[in-house]
Amino acid sequence: MMVKLTGTLVLVGAGKMGGAMLEGWLKGGADPKKIVAIDPSPPPEVRAVIETAGVRLNPPVSDVTDAEVVIIAVKPQLMENVLPAIVPLKSSRPLILSVAAGKTIASYEQHFGADAAVIRTIPNTPAAVGRGITAMASNANVSPAQLALARTLLEAVGEVVTVENEAMIDAVTAVSGSGPAYVFYLTECLAAAGEKVGLPKDLAMQLARATVAGSGELMRQSGIKAATLRQNVTSPKGTTYAALQVLMAENGMQPLFDAAIAAATQRSRELAS
Repeated sequence: MMVKLTGTLVLVGAGKMGGAMLEGWLKGGADPKKIVAIDPSPPPEVRAVIETAGVRLNPPVSDVTDAEVVIIAVKPQLMENVLPAIVPLKSSRPLILSVAAGKTIASYEQHFGADAAVIRTIPNTPAAVGRGITAMASNANVSPAQLALARTLLEAVGEVVTVENEAMIDAVTAVSGSGPAYVFYLTECLAAAGEKVGLPKDLAMQLARATVAGSGELMRQSGIKAATLRQNVTSPKGTTYAALQVLMAENGMQPLFDAAIAAATQRSRELAS
């Protein structure tokens, strides 16, 4: 992945997600002189990256006259305070690329104009280690070149998929945006169950963490379907089979996940309305 910028990339919000993306862009060969970070108090580790690379931090917005892309990476509750200050950047007709949850394309059009090129995305926290997956939806003003640039920038932190309809973003949020929390909770449950059958607490957690992390990496590297991997480790009438009879029962994991994903999807719709 090679990040080539013709104008200035403006990163609004240099927290964990913004910082992870910034590191990815710099590793991908982006010219730090063409990057501006706007954040009143970046975390120390992100500030160190900014200072070491020579990225401009908090220059006057009026100094940026050639914005090519503006990446919005601030918390949704801060959005209405932050956006008015960067609206002057619209004079350069940049791509507006949002990695913030809960804000619709229409909400950005209200600030930057109905003719603004806007891409709304939902990344997830594994982006911090380059193993994220980001879904993106765009409005009709986004050009093929801007779409390609967005994909390149987002691939700095993992996989990228495109959804044709912005309405699908709520379901994406429920599955991959919030999904890491479900996996972490699964790890907690697995460890707690191990304790209940006699394992020491620390050992149970070590086994659970390594098993979840290793299984995920096996899926990633092998490319084999999850169902096939499950079947490969399940001997007829063996220990795995006994456990799956419980987990795959009519009142097992699937209906729980159905209800959880439905609840998260609905909440995403409420937050965006």
